[in-house]
Amino acid sequence: MKKVNRVVHVILTGGVGSRLWPLSRKSQPKQYLEIFEGKSLFELTVERNRVITDKVIVVGNIDNCHLSQKVMDKFQMPYVNIVESTPRNTAAAIAFAAFSAEPDDILIITPSDHIIDDEEKYNEAIAQAVEKAANGAIVTFGIVPTKPETGFGYIEYKGENVLSFREKPNLETAKDFIAKKNFLWNSGMFCFKASVLLEELKAFQPKVYKKSKKVWEANKDGKLDIELSLAIPSISIDYAVMERSKKIKVVPSQFLWSDLGSFESVYDYLKAMGHQVDANGNMVIGVNNYTAFIGMKNTILVATEDANLVLQKEYSQDVKDLYNELESTNSKLLN
Repeated sequence: MKKVNRVVHVILTGGVGSRLWPLSRKSQPKQYLEIFEGKSLFELTVERNRVITDKVIVVGNIDNCHLSQKVMDKFQMPYVNIVESTPRNTAAAIAFAAFSAEPDDILIITPSDHIIDDEEKYNEAIAQAVEKAANGAIVTFGIVPTKPETGFGYIEYKGENVLSFREKPNLETAKDFIAKKNFLWNSGMFCFKASVLLEELKAFQPKVYKKSKKVWEANKDGKLDIELSLAIPSISIDYAVMERSKKIKVVPSQFLWSDLGSFESVYDYLKAMGHQVDANGNMVIGVNNYTAFIGMKNTILVATEDANLVLQKEYSQDVKDLYNELESTNSKLLN
């Protein structure tokens, strides 16, 4: 009888959502904001995957693990809670999850801050990926693009094979990618056997492998030591493994997907959900006060108790620059 691999959902919860300030704060990052019909993105992520996986691993940090626990308690779901003392990027975060799993476990790695619709197509993509992973592949999920987006990385592909990974392009390059029809948005979701990922990490980034293993072996109930953690090189899983391994396969996927990484994508999502937009495309987020826009188009007003942000929709990516400016002055407005 053929052995059935256990499928484990690994949720990465790092990141502060700097492009969504002032909604997203260090104390309440975007993945925990309950602004999606009363639910958070983290909650939606757990909900979406609970029926197709056998176990959950949450990789978080000391600042947000209590927020994850609140949601997991709501679902009354047991989970492996890995608490990073300091962020060391996604290669280390994924390594911790792989070390905590059984070698033949198939891990589905997802961020905690994405919106995904069309459950049927999503489940189909997951099933394809699990099958490929069972046969030793490291699978990445590519989203069939709907527009020339400059906020995402791209995957150049042919069939199930990845030809190249591309950084976030400028608009002209993004239009060229769309015209060629063999480029996908890089979703940041992956699927692989725990042992296969660790073998590749050991081959390409032996120091990350060795230091992460040392940190994991010293964990106390999932809590990781800060001094040992600081010795791990900070590198993304993309650079560490995905762009170097010969075992990479891609599943081109057509489920509706957004990383909600900017106010433009939040605007598009909320508009599709029926959020009010005036005749000139202006939107208010965060308050129900009567608000009038005069002589303005495609403007977003984001209102919170201690900060307001007014921006043109097409400048959404620039919010990160403002965030960095506030961070350089240790502003309390980020907390």
